[in-house]
Amino acid sequence: MANLKEIRSRIKSVKSIQKVTKAMKMVAAAKLRKSQENMEQARPYADRLNNLIGDLLDDSSKSSINLLSQKQEVKTTGFIIVTADRGLAGSFNTNIIKKAEKEINNYDQENVKLFCIGKKGYEYFSKRGYEVEKYYIDFWNNLNFNIASDIGKDIIDSFIKNSVDEIKVIYNLFKNVATQEVKYEQFLPVTYNEEEVENTTKLVKPLYEPSEKELLELLIPKHLNTQIWKYLLESFASEQGARMIAMENATENAGDMISELTLEFNKARQTAITTEMLEIVGGAEALSN
Repeated sequence: MANLKEIRSRIKSVKSIQKVTKAMKMVAAAKLRKSQENMEQARPYADRLNNLIGDLLDDSSKSSINLLSQKQEVKTTGFIIVTADRGLAGSFNTNIIKKAEKEINNYDQENVKLFCIGKKGYEYFSKRGYEVEKYYIDFWNNLNFNIASDIGKDIIDSFIKNSVDEIKVIYNLFKNVATQEVKYEQFLPVTYNEEEVENTTKLVKPLYEPSEKELLELLIPKHLNTQIWKYLLESFASEQGARMIAMENATENAGDMISELTLEFNKARQTAITTEMLEIVGGAEALSN
């Protein structure tokens, strides 16, 4: 059994850690509230823009607009991998990295280029020899739509310049504080449900000025930037939710450990007191004899 000084030192250390985890939980909760507000404001705009492009879309648009046309031969596939810059968020980063590795393994590694958003994903894949086309780190605390637009511009340019033939995205979708879902979607070329487009074209279509093609060429880049903004907001909210839960569990575990150590400390102190009393009684009996 450890001596009293060692146990007291361990209790002090665990209490210090508990204060840190409790503070981190409160910070994550504050960031989560703000990120949820931004996310809930962005979702309706992204959905409305998506529906508008679906209404404008027809077969001729798919072949004439570069961002909509499927490449005849897909040689290089790009992956947008959205992780965090920091850890201490449970399995938030691990789930993304595992999913990304699983999907990348379906392709030849030399035909894959990565767009890493977040330090954790960039560090993991760059150290393992993957080709990282672009990476973006140290921006989460100042996250805004301009950052999303800059990221979107880089990724769209890579597709237009044929650096990649298609682009997939892997990110965490925020459902609630305790639940985040890893999503795997196609980013480029832009795709739409064929049945929805066909149903739309059967209706009496209005005349557009400028033309539908010109509107699509204007709206699709905005749509893609909005999608990047959505990925960032969903991921940031998921990260804060995961960190909040992880720090709450860590705080509770620290409390349990303090209780166990306190019990151990009391037992050790009681043993020491009992030993001293026995020594005193034994000494008194020896003197009396």
